[in-house]
Amino acid sequence: MAVIDIKVPDIGDFKDVTVIEVLVKPGDSVKVEQSLITVESDKASMEIPSSHAGVVKDLKVKLGDKINIGDLLAQLEVGEGGAAPAAPAAAPVAAAVAAPTVAVAAVAAAAPAVAAIVATPAAVAAAAEPAHNPATLVSGLPHASPSVRKFARELGVPLGEVKGTGLKGRITDKDIELFTQAVMSGAVKTQAISAQAPVGGGDSGAGLGLIPWPKVDFTKFGPVERKDLSRIKKISGANLLRNAIMIPAVTNHDDADITDLEAFRVATNKENEKSGIKVTMLAFLIKACVAALKKFPEFNASLDGDQLVLKQYYHIGFAADTPNGLMVPVIKDADKKGIFQISQEMGDLAKKARDGKLSPAEMTGAGFTISSLGGIGGRYFTPIINAPEVAILGVCKSQMEPVWDGKAFAPRLMLPLSLTWDHRVIDGASAARFNVYLGQILGDFRRVLL
Repeated sequence: MAVIDIKVPDIGDFKDVTVIEVLVKPGDSVKVEQSLITVESDKASMEIPSSHAGVVKDLKVKLGDKINIGDLLAQLEVGEGGAAPAAPAAAPVAAAVAAPTVAVAAVAAAAPAVAAIVATPAAVAAAAEPAHNPATLVSGLPHASPSVRKFARELGVPLGEVKGTGLKGRITDKDIELFTQAVMSGAVKTQAISAQAPVGGGDSGAGLGLIPWPKVDFTKFGPVERKDLSRIKKISGANLLRNAIMIPAVTNHDDADITDLEAFRVATNKENEKSGIKVTMLAFLIKACVAALKKFPEFNASLDGDQLVLKQYYHIGFAADTPNGLMVPVIKDADKKGIFQISQEMGDLAKKARDGKLSPAEMTGAGFTISSLGGIGGRYFTPIINAPEVAILGVCKSQMEPVWDGKAFAPRLMLPLSLTWDHRVIDGASAARFNVYLGQILGDFRRVLL
């Protein structure tokens, strides 16, 4: 083992930047480009990455320290020969400092409840000073690092309502987790839901130039009963409305012949009934979607400004119906798991969802989502895309239909597919090809091996 020094790279023409977050501790294993600390200048926050992979032997900085280029950050133990150093981090770090408006845009995406964002560096620094008071919505930038903003954005947490417990009121990952738990338990009511996108009543849509939401005394027409929305619906309502309004969504409808696949599924369950694992059609759908996403990678992507982020991992979300509302657990790395493992994981996550025990990590990271109405019924529907994803697949109850095989009509089990996609990223021809290819896989599952 060799010990190497990790030093502060070129962070631009800035001196004495303050350490506002330490992201690792002695004994932690770190990868190349993994962030070690977060620093803040008078213009922007930035994370300082590790140039090597290894185990942190000693940290040379602490919260509140002021550092400069070339200062020693940490000592890493690396294997003989050491890990290949990362590409110079100076350019991206300097870019983060030189372009604070990018950070402003990221925060705007993470906290759409913020009423006004001033993009000047001086205003950014001034807005970052005080600790947040969760009782009121703030009108400046939340005081949080880029990684925390990303975490909040994935959970749909309004940073303006989170009280930071870090240095100078800085919001940490733990603050985000505690806020999410408090909202889910009902201990905290998030004001950003009504401020961003009221589900009904108030001045919904006023910021879009729409006429006010109608206010009606329903009691004059007959008896009524008032019932509070569930916590999940309150939290998800704002996200759904934002996604429905901001995404130019189009839906393609198609049918997949799953006659042979359903027969195989039934036989598989009969042969393995002692295992206690019940294979569902949704498990096959997840594997089929992974194959389709590999062939059409733009469906496993996200928009980030003028760039398209093409994901090299295959995390599939699936909508789970619970007594309190819809939740979306995520099967991570579905491409590396078999049907039995996916079925087992789906059952465990669905039970956690019904019991209200899903962790934030189990509901984030999806690149593509499947919304299945299963055996409920219906034919087709238009699911709302779960931003920042760019597509979602809706499936309804399969049913037997007469299908012409070229010589005669034969009874076939047909599964309705409803693919909704973001027209900014995907065009109609690609969507049609995706649906056709998905149907081909479900019609002959051997295609996933090709």
